[in-house]
Amino acid sequence: MPAGKLRILLTGSNGQVGRALQQMLSPLGQLIALNRNALDLADRDCICKTVREHQPNIIVNAAAYTAVDRAESEPDLAMAVNGVAPGILAEEARRINAVLLHYSTDYVFDGVKATAYTEADTPNPLNVYGRTKLAGEEAIRAAGAVHYILRTSWVYAAEGANFLNTILRLARERPELRIVNDQTGSPTWAQAIAEITTKILIEGTRPDADPHHGLYHMTATGAVTWFGFAQAILAEAEEKLGITAPRLIPIKTADYPLPARRPANSRLDTTRLTDTFGIQLASWQEMLTQCMEAKRSR
Repeated sequence: MPAGKLRILLTGSNGQVGRALQQMLSPLGQLIALNRNALDLADRDCICKTVREHQPNIIVNAAAYTAVDRAESEPDLAMAVNGVAPGILAEEARRINAVLLHYSTDYVFDGVKATAYTEADTPNPLNVYGRTKLAGEEAIRAAGAVHYILRTSWVYAAEGANFLNTILRLARERPELRIVNDQTGSPTWAQAIAEITTKILIEGTRPDADPHHGLYHMTATGAVTWFGFAQAILAEAEEKLGITAPRLIPIKTADYPLPARRPANSRLDTTRLTDTFGIQLASWQEMLTQCMEAKRSR
C-alpha cells in the first residue's frame, strides 16, 4: 500500500522512541498514537478492542515495561506487557492482515560471547526483563503474523529518563561519579531508531519490493562501556552545554550491585540490517553528537 494511505497504530507514544516515531511516521499516512493511558497493554480485551476499532495496516509497538530492576519484583506485570501483549498484537495483526513492527533488546543475551551477537545466536537472558522481552519475540513468531522484530540497545534521547540525562543531572550535583566500566554495548539514539524504522516500513510497504520480514539487530555501530559513554557525554556537555565535568571513577559491576543482572557484552551485529535494506548505521559517537546538538537547540 502506498504511503499516504496507510493507517498506523503506534503504542507507547510518550516513550523515548515513541515520541521520535510520531514525528517520523506521520507523513506515511494516518497515525493513531496511543500512550499507556489510552491503551493498557496488560489488558487483553483493551488491546483487541483497540486494534479492531482502528483497523490499522501497520502496528508499531514501541511500548514496553522497561524498568529493568523493578521487573525483578514485578515479574507478572513485566511479562504481561513485554511477553503476552506482543503476542496479542500479533494475533490481531494476523487477523486483519496488518504488519507488526516490534522492538526487543540486547538483554535477551547473557553477554558471555566474545564478539557481537547475531540474529542466529541463541538467547539466554540473565534477568526478568530479558526473559519477558524474549517471550514477546516468541509470542509474535508463534502467532504467525507478518512482522519485524528489531533488537536495539542502550537507548537514550534528548528528553526523558535515560543514562545520558542522568549523567548530565548528576554532573551538576556531584563532584565525582562512579561508573561501571566492565559492561560493553552500543548506545543508540531514539531518533535514529525512529528514522531507521521509517525506512524499513517504507521499503516493506512498496508494492514491488520484497519486504524481508523477520528479526534484525538495530544499534549504533561501534561499542563502548558505560564509563566510556559517560566520558563522551561529559565532553560533549562541556562543549555544547557549558557543564563542568565531574571526576569520573571506573568501577566494576560487582561494585555497583543492582537487583537485575546485566550482560557484560551487549554488542549486536547489524550486518543483516545493512545487507538487507542498505541502511548505513551511524556510530554511537555520531549519534551522541547529533543528540547533544538537538539538546542544545531546545
